[in-house]
Amino acid sequence: MVPVDGIPILVFSSTLLFIMTISSAVDSMNTTESIRDSEAMVSADGSFKLGFFSPGSSKNRYLGIWYNKISVRTVVWVANREIPLTDSSGVLRVTHRGVLVLLNHSGNIIWSTNSSRSVRNPVAQLLDSGNLVVKDEGDGSMENLLWQSFDYPCDTLLPGMKLGRNTMTGLDRYLSSWKTPDDPSRGDFTYELKAAGYPEKVLRANSLQIYRSGPWNGIRFSGCPQLKPNPVYTYGFVFTEKEMYYSYQLLDRSILSRVTLTQNGNIQRFTWSSSAPGWVFYLTAQVDDCNRYAQCGVYGSCHINDSPMCGCLRGFIPKVPKDWQMMNWSGGCERRTHLNCSTDGFRKYSGVKLPETANSWFSKSMNLEECKNMCTKNCSCIAYTNLDIREGGSGCLLWFSDLIDIRRLNENGQDIYIRMAASELDHEDDTKNNYKSNKKKQMRIIIISTLPAGMLLLGLLLVLCLWKKKRQTNGVIERSSNKNSTKQDQELQMFHFGAMAIATENFSVTNKLGEGGFGPVYKGILKDGQEIAVKRLSRNSRQGPEEFKNEVKHIAKLQHRNLVKLLGCCIQADERMLIYEFMPNRSLDSLIFGLRLSGLANLISDFLSYIFVLESDESQNLIDLGKKIGQAKLGAHN
Repeated sequence: MVPVDGIPILVFSSTLLFIMTISSAVDSMNTTESIRDSEAMVSADGSFKLGFFSPGSSKNRYLGIWYNKISVRTVVWVANREIPLTDSSGVLRVTHRGVLVLLNHSGNIIWSTNSSRSVRNPVAQLLDSGNLVVKDEGDGSMENLLWQSFDYPCDTLLPGMKLGRNTMTGLDRYLSSWKTPDDPSRGDFTYELKAAGYPEKVLRANSLQIYRSGPWNGIRFSGCPQLKPNPVYTYGFVFTEKEMYYSYQLLDRSILSRVTLTQNGNIQRFTWSSSAPGWVFYLTAQVDDCNRYAQCGVYGSCHINDSPMCGCLRGFIPKVPKDWQMMNWSGGCERRTHLNCSTDGFRKYSGVKLPETANSWFSKSMNLEECKNMCTKNCSCIAYTNLDIREGGSGCLLWFSDLIDIRRLNENGQDIYIRMAASELDHEDDTKNNYKSNKKKQMRIIIISTLPAGMLLLGLLLVLCLWKKKRQTNGVIERSSNKNSTKQDQELQMFHFGAMAIATENFSVTNKLGEGGFGPVYKGILKDGQEIAVKRLSRNSRQGPEEFKNEVKHIAKLQHRNLVKLLGCCIQADERMLIYEFMPNRSLDSLIFGLRLSGLANLISDFLSYIFVLESDESQNLIDLGKKIGQAKLGAHN
């Protein structure tokens, strides 16, 4: 029984619980609401959900954000990754000072946000981007946020997130891997924007640098040739006085794509496939072994298609040759000739990933010539290049320490100009002169070797002209030959289908000689003992009745010692056949072209054969016919 005077309290508590339950189904909560373990906050468009979860086989509970519309739970952010809840008693609240707090069963705060200022009506909201923000209710400006989860990434870079640094506040946004699939606490790997010199992205295993992207060149990071315009996302690098960061945006919000730093230290992009369903690998930053930081040491260059993959830049030699023979390249290379500041020059190396920029200097306003002049005047300057390669290049980037982590790229590489001793450049000029001299010698050899062939070709053309003239004078003889062929066409024998079936043993497979575009060819024996080859039109053949008649017409007209004789044909219902005399142990194309010649003799033979074909009265039909006959094997082959 509940006392009457306790009813108002019960009604108030029920109403408050009802309000809190409704709040858990929407995208925000205020200071009077909270989220418990069994409740969740969902973004307005339903893309993301904030709630409590247990990763893998772990029984610990964490507050996190994951994709809400896909079948595989994919967590993109974790609040209390270092201090898990051991039971389901966790509660998330927002205080009057605009601070998010996560309480355990004892009411102790195990995780909280920070804020440098306070507002009148603070609320927490989960945006459609997956960003959890704390702001003043009704203020839609992203510039006035009290706090946002996008400033504190875990292992996932979502569209709109910034990977980089705010130079005004010192806020550094970077990825850090999970320790294991069951433990989201910070693992061994971090991926961040290194601000020393000219910025570039670096991957570290604990404190050891193991990969770097190369500097931004206006189009991509110089060591990421695979980063290029695509139908999934756009990307860019922002570098101002206030901040420097890399980010990307999806071209189509219906496509899900994310960048993840795995527990093994791999930087990978995945896209969601609804047909599978599942996450599909899209690309990785570490394409091959040449992406390992300083793989070939200072002044070494890595090329994955070479064996071994490491080599010294031109003008440099291994510092410890014995180590290089053992494929230990960590000692790198040294100059073959020492520098002399007053006489040094620069050698251009093309198609490379630019060296580490930690000890570099840059200017966005200088051009390449000004950049060269500045590097020439400073004896400590080792190399220079354009800062931005767009529209012919602009800006200046200078190096003031040994060059390390260079690799040759198969595509989208960049140019760099490295200071070299004058004698090295003179040697290069001598090499170029020798190359030009060798090219001239090669041209002379080519001309001398091809001159006889050219004279022979002119002779053949002269013979062709004389032959054509002679042929024109014999027109009467050719017309007479055409009349004889017409008479022969009328004398073609018509065979009965039944006779062909008996002759080929009902078109037995054992009698089949071959098959071409027309159809199969069978060996047969007539009642009088004559051996024949029966070419039967396939019902699936591309050759129709008109083409069949055309072939019979032209074969009947042709008379040549190298063409097999057409004995007749068979046209009955849907059946159409050509009956040739059978030629044992020889294919028709071998009879036409005879013995295979080699070298120049073969070329001359083919050339004369083409002259004969092209000058025939029915040239095009003969060419087509020749192709078909050459494919059909009319005899048994040894």
